[in-house]
Amino acid sequence: MESTALESLIEMGFPQNRAEKALALTGNQGIESAMDWLVEHENDPDVDEPYVPPPGHVLSSEEPPEGRTPESLQSGADPMLETLPAEENRRPLSEEEKREQTKRMMELIAQKQREREEREKRETIEREKQRRKQGQELSLIRQKLQEDEMKKLAEERRREKLEEKLAKQRVREKIERDKAERAKKFGGNCSAASPVSTIPEPATAAPVPSSPSQEPPVKREYDQCRIQVRLLDGTSLTQTFQAKEQLAAVRLYVELNRKDNGEEPFNLLTTFPRRVFTEEDMEKPLQELGLVPSAVLIVAKKGSS
Repeated sequence: MESTALESLIEMGFPQNRAEKALALTGNQGIESAMDWLVEHENDPDVDEPYVPPPGHVLSSEEPPEGRTPESLQSGADPMLETLPAEENRRPLSEEEKREQTKRMMELIAQKQREREEREKRETIEREKQRRKQGQELSLIRQKLQEDEMKKLAEERRREKLEEKLAKQRVREKIERDKAERAKKFGGNCSAASPVSTIPEPATAAPVPSSPSQEPPVKREYDQCRIQVRLLDGTSLTQTFQAKEQLAAVRLYVELNRKDNGEEPFNLLTTFPRRVFTEEDMEKPLQELGLVPSAVLIVAKKGSS
């Protein structure tokens, strides 16, 4: 029996279904074409399924095959035999020729595998480049988002500081208006004309009652309160406030007018009776805190005894 391309592929170790399919799908153009197809499609899930020719290739029993005439059928001459590749009509191969052919085909398979590995390696390198490029783009996007967030936080802090500054300015203006109203009411021109930081004390201030025995027998309602504040360096500030003003106005007055170069937070307290005023007390009027008509407050650092 003559050795065919199918037998050669089977001898090389390929399953029969694969060999038949490779030869059929390459148009029976030889072993090399079939080998190329097998290398390219060795991982196909249906590579081992039997080859089924398309229905259009089934020859009709009533019609002679394409390329053959009735005369050729009667005479027994088959033109297809004349067009068969020389590989199909050659003499049987010897064992040495079969080994040489198998060796050549195996080298071809190895070459095809190397080419495929080289191609896969290039594709892997290209995918890695794309992955790194995408990673860099994502990193730039995250960095931009962080910068935008930091700018937003900085803008919010600037806005908060501006609002706090405006709030202090409003309180300062309110104190100055109250001073002007008091000066107008009691005829004092010095406090109305001077800023808060340079307010001189009246030379003829009324004496402060030092004991309950000096109070008038009839209890009276005071509209104003004279507050003396002793600072950390031994100096003092004296100012007159409305009895209904909050203690926070006194603290703001001290912050704006103290000359002891103190910037640390401080508490206000009284000695007799001893009382340390809290943040809740800052919202209470001076009259409710018992500081009317006059009182002495002491400035102390927060946390000190």
